[in-house]
Amino acid sequence: MKPRIKLADTKTADGGTLSLFEQDGDYSISFDGQELMHSRLNASEKLLGELGLARLKMQSSERVLVGGLGLGFTLQRVLTTIRKDSQIDLVELLPDVIDWNRNYLFKLNGYLLKDARVKAIAQDVIQTIRDAEPEKYDAIILDVDNGPIAMVSPGNESLYSQAGLSGLFRALRPRGRVVVWSAGPDKGFEKRLKRAGFEMTSVPAKSHVSAKRTAYLIYVADKN
Repeated sequence: MKPRIKLADTKTADGGTLSLFEQDGDYSISFDGQELMHSRLNASEKLLGELGLARLKMQSSERVLVGGLGLGFTLQRVLTTIRKDSQIDLVELLPDVIDWNRNYLFKLNGYLLKDARVKAIAQDVIQTIRDAEPEKYDAIILDVDNGPIAMVSPGNESLYSQAGLSGLFRALRPRGRVVVWSAGPDKGFEKRLKRAGFEMTSVPAKSHVSAKRTAYLIYVADKN
């Protein structure tokens, strides 16, 4: 097996180190030495994109917000599903992650950033939602940090706070949907979703298609 090679790294606002690795054609991203994602373990990211769009009628142009780029697998699934006249606001906190996708990860999924439907925005998704006009999005798909329990940046907790969820509800059009990737169940988050006005369900997700057990959870929150 070929050695694991660090391709690049960047610092977060809180002083942590996010690193991109390649090994024998596979890619991974780690935070302070702990692996966050791997290109072979992409089933939950793809399912996130699939569930995010499952409620759309696909009969008119759609406006979708994807929060978090990572290795691009959620964006990949969204683009294979959405209409050609739709628009995707791809919001990634760290500009370097966008650059990694355009350069080191171009053949993996980075080429998708050249799709005319995609607008890549280097910004905190919390700010994007705060600035959004009411009822702007048909779907909001979030793979930010480790889910409701922040790991990479403690500031991400505000996205999943009561005020943050109210902002998400406000930014959604009627019959819109928010989906959230989570490392595991969070009862407090579930209660906050319901208090914000969402109808909530959770869907277990595998790390890869052939896995015998589920490893993660995807929260599906609908606005009616």
